[in-house]
Amino acid sequence: MATSKRFRVFATCDIGQEALEVLRRRGYEVEVYPHPDPPPKSLIIEKVKSGVDGLITTLRDPIDREVLEAGRGTLKVVAQCAVGFDNIDRAAANELKIPFTHTPDVLNEATAEFALFILGCVSRKLWPSEKLVRENRWGAWHPYLPFLGDEVTGKTVSVIGTGRIGKAFIKKCIGLDMNILCYDPIVQDHEFVAKVQREMDLRYELGFTPERRTIRYVSFEEALSQGDYVSLHVPLLRPGESETPTYHLINEDALRKMKPTAYLINTSRGPVVDERALYWALKNGVIAGAALDVFEIEPLPPDSPLRDPELEDRLRLFHHFASGGRITRLSPDPDRGMAGRTVQALIDVLEGNYGGDPAKMPFVVNKEAFR
Repeated sequence: MATSKRFRVFATCDIGQEALEVLRRRGYEVEVYPHPDPPPKSLIIEKVKSGVDGLITTLRDPIDREVLEAGRGTLKVVAQCAVGFDNIDRAAANELKIPFTHTPDVLNEATAEFALFILGCVSRKLWPSEKLVRENRWGAWHPYLPFLGDEVTGKTVSVIGTGRIGKAFIKKCIGLDMNILCYDPIVQDHEFVAKVQREMDLRYELGFTPERRTIRYVSFEEALSQGDYVSLHVPLLRPGESETPTYHLINEDALRKMKPTAYLINTSRGPVVDERALYWALKNGVIAGAALDVFEIEPLPPDSPLRDPELEDRLRLFHHFASGGRITRLSPDPDRGMAGRTVQALIDVLEGNYGGDPAKMPFVVNKEAFR
């Protein structure tokens, strides 16, 4: 269904042709930056100054005050194809009354399962095993040489952050008969925890697990000190942005509190972990290993200490790939795909859905600017 007004949209990357075609069928003029690398900021400013109604962006794009000022009076929405929005200047967007949107929920399951998979990957030493085979160094069978991995089943996992993705991760850990320690300084969903405990109890009563498993909220210190795995699922909040900042939440002090046999898993935001402290901890055997999908600087710089070959057996590195499932990334259905949700959020704003009130639109982040 075409709209009466022809809206102009610039997408900083191809988020999925099926989803973009939804806009074109509605009469939108959609220009897509054609290269896999992000466009230079100067080009984004040029497009905004040309009078586009909407921007489709990703975390790679610096949508700062300069970009937003370039669209003063013309730019109506920034639709981000991501859950995070660290790259968008919220204060400037609020001042200029430009709503920006994101794509919550649709990537919960993909991100949660990825966190669990990389947890297993580093714990069971899947890469060292595969490398042994690929390099033709697989010798005679031996009970414990050249190395052993650590089983996941029956262990204790500490979940730092019990929002949407943290909860999805918890539900997947139930099937591995894990004890679960939860820490969240902002939201403690005791009703959810009670339901998980009921499922754990039922598994025990039905004989699916030989021991009764538990889940509970604990302090940050207990989560660190008691977990065999510490999995991070928090937003990035810098000092001054929140009473409970998460920037460098995992620092040297936090790492010292973890077990020497424990593993750190991060699929949240790179700066939640102090990478230099993590390097020190891995190098000195303070913790057993880590698996990271996000980094303080992305892509990971060539000179990052995390690239140290000596850490290869205990540190898994991935390219911000947790939500990288085909349906999760590309589906045009706003209830299933990030691309579809990005497009729907753009349509909501430009076509005045929800009575034209951004404060009522489900995917608008900065609702406070319109109340």
